[in-house]
Amino acid sequence: MTEASDRESAPLADFAGIYAAHARDLRRFALYLAGDADLADDLVSEAFVRAWTAWERVELPTVRAYLFTIVRNLFLHHVRDERRHEPLDPRAPDGRPGPEERASDQSDLAVVLSALGALPEIDRAALLMRADEQVSYEEISAALSITVTAAKVKVHRARLKLAEARLAGRGQARAGRGTHEHHT
Repeated sequence: MTEASDRESAPLADFAGIYAAHARDLRRFALYLAGDADLADDLVSEAFVRAWTAWERVELPTVRAYLFTIVRNLFLHHVRDERRHEPLDPRAPDGRPGPEERASDQSDLAVVLSALGALPEIDRAALLMRADEQVSYEEISAALSITVTAAKVKVHRARLKLAEARLAGRGQARAGRGTHEHHT
């Protein structure tokens, strides 16, 4: 039997395996892109619907990159359509009191998320695919239509920008505490 006839004989089983292998990573990626759980769920669902409807054209070795590309393109389409899109406020209060370490961690997170949001979309997508989803540089390059070298450079530079933002945020927090302590 050929690979094509094998796929035709059990498309549902193949697709269920693809879904089981990639749905969680795709949702996490979509959530990082969108910042909204409902939108992330919609993006992932639509990506799998589109993959299912084009199943005969999907190449199994590149299905992961194909799915990430669909999610990314759906997100970009959503952003273009939604002129009223508002980013999440990273300073939203947690509501639970905690020790100073938790406050410091939240401050670091807010700075990093802000810096992440300020990155160009392609850099953010490359970084998220690599850092959170463990996507290979080859898959990133295919998903973003860039060279493998460019994917590596984008991930490296994005990491440097986030690290610089985190260090700068810590410096500002220390300066703010020092100023506050002198006034009390």
